[in-house]
Amino acid sequence: MPKFFQTEVLSFRKALYYMRKIICVLSFAAIASCAKQNPVQNPGEQFMSESEMEVSKNRTKDLNNLERTQIQDWIKSQDVKYYPMGMNYWVNIENLEQKPRKNNGEKVSYQYVIYDFDRSKLYDTSIGNTDVVFGRFQEMDAVEDVIRYLNKGEEAEILVPSVLAYGTYGDGKKITNDMPLIIKVKVL
Repeated sequence: MPKFFQTEVLSFRKALYYMRKIICVLSFAAIASCAKQNPVQNPGEQFMSESEMEVSKNRTKDLNNLERTQIQDWIKSQDVKYYPMGMNYWVNIENLEQKPRKNNGEKVSYQYVIYDFDRSKLYDTSIGNTDVVFGRFQEMDAVEDVIRYLNKGEEAEILVPSVLAYGTYGDGKKITNDMPLIIKVKVL
């Protein structure tokens, strides 16, 4: 083989070698870029701006203040006395928070009935659960809180602002949005 061709073949091999390196580096970069996935946003998901969050927070605060005032006015017209609890609801048992409180991990069975503030029963059957573990409740926070103070066989009536009940959306059935509730609870 003439020397000229040997040089050309050698140059061709060098060029091929560098092209393989470039292809390998580019392939690695392409694979690496595929591995990093950006989170997919659900088309139905919406994010709120800071100003929208502030408006929502103020709306909730104003609604809670309005409901507290309305519930306190309602309490004044009742023969039964109700006492405020630290979580922002009222109960018909004086000094309930001074009783021993059950801890997370303990089990309890209970049932409750939901009423509106006209004392109309919203559901015909009571809602109940057996052997539920404190700390793993899926009920309203006010229901769990009051049950922590009650002993077997004891009952309580609680007045719950909407923010501690079903909130802005209601339950999609008989409890409308922003609806405060009266709940009669019994530990079984």
